[in-house]
Order: sequence, then structure tokens, then C-alpha cells
Amino acid sequence: MAEKKKSKFLMYKGRPLVRNGNTIYYGFMDQSHVTMLTVLSTKKVNDIDVADKVRVQLIATDITLNPLEAMVKTGEKDGLFDALELASVWLDRYLKE
Repeated sequence: MAEKKKSKFLMYKGRPLVRNGNTIYYGFMDQSHVTMLTVLSTKKVNDIDVADKVRVQLIATDITLNPLEAMVKTGEKDGLFDALELASVWLDRYLKE
């Protein structure tokens, strides 16, 4: 029987999610682009803080670019799910090129 390789990261649509505070990086750092999701505000739902407004940024991983040149696209979504969907679509489009 073949063993499945377990990832130490939470995955969404085959890409890793790495969280640091209110910032979530989505994608593989060895690819040309990743997305950075920043939780701008939260709301209480049944005594749990849930992301309300989330900024999504598509960023080139080329370390020779200055941070302003590395930022390719930016947008804002209501809720983490919608932000992750947007990030996934952007990565799908840019990684095909």
C-alpha cells in the first residue's frame, strides 16, 4: 500500500495556508506568485471572532523586485471564504502564464 505524504500545513484547493496573526499566505513560495490575505475587521458570531473584511493581494515571489513592484493585484472581499476563492482564481490565472 502506498502511503500518503502528510502536509504539516492546512491546505485549500491543493495549496498551503500559512497564518501569522491577521495575515494568511496562500500558495507555494517556490512558484512565481502567492497571495496574502489580511483580515481587516472581524465580527462576533456565536462568541467567535469571524473575518468580516479581508484584503487580498497577489504578490510576485521574485526577491529582486521591490515590494511595490512585487504587488500585482489587490482587492477586498467580505468574508474569508470569498477572499480565498478570489485568491485561488488569481493564482490559477497567473500560474498558467
